[in-house]
Amino acid sequence: MLPELVTAVAVVGSAGVVYLAAAARVVKQYERGVVFRLGRLAGAARPPGFTLIVPFVDRLSKVNMQIVTLPIPAQEGITRDNVTVRVDAVVYFKVVDAAAALINVEDYKFAVSQMAQTSLRSIIGKSELDDLLSNREKLNQGLELMIDSPAVGWGVQIDRVEIKDVSLPDTMKRSMARQAEADRERRARIINADAELQASKKLAEAAEQMSEQPAALQLRLLQTVVAVAAEKNSTLVLPFPVELLRFLEKAREQRPLEP
Repeated sequence: MLPELVTAVAVVGSAGVVYLAAAARVVKQYERGVVFRLGRLAGAARPPGFTLIVPFVDRLSKVNMQIVTLPIPAQEGITRDNVTVRVDAVVYFKVVDAAAALINVEDYKFAVSQMAQTSLRSIIGKSELDDLLSNREKLNQGLELMIDSPAVGWGVQIDRVEIKDVSLPDTMKRSMARQAEADRERRARIINADAELQASKKLAEAAEQMSEQPAALQLRLLQTVVAVAAEKNSTLVLPFPVELLRFLEKAREQRPLEP
């Protein structure tokens, strides 16, 4: 009797071990387990750790809850100001509802990728070239909103969308370079003209001041002679009074014409 009892206990123990091995599952910390019992969703998602399912009846599907980095292939389009560009971006998203990610969409990663490509082409057509080059933060927010709206029903949350690079045709690059060069030249001319205006005002003030004090003109002349003499060259400076030139000019005008 005892041997039979031992044998029965061994059989039951072996069956229990086999059952436990078939039913035992381990869900990692960054995962959630979704159980389908005979094709139907069985309760809420299983938390991380050790869990049991009914063998041959339940099927456990694990969903990664980490943030996924999904690059968007470069999309070519025409901007609102008729410029052909190629734009690529990257999407950061994560699953917030494991059951919805498995039930509501066949492949949530592929769905997010296709929606991101479509939204990126739409953004290109609605934006101007200057916005793509200098106002990317606003475009990123608009792109994130366009992708996030349908992704909510898939149990997916869009964390961030970034436009990585904007490729322009070579002709457009040369045109932009010429435009930048012309703009810098325009600003240089404006600055130069403004400097000339300020200098002329100061010179006019100085001339007015010197006209009131004739000795100031002589001092200025002597300063010029000293500055020239300080240089090691063969330049000879001979001050010539302007009043003498005016006297000679008046004398020539007053001289009678010869018959």
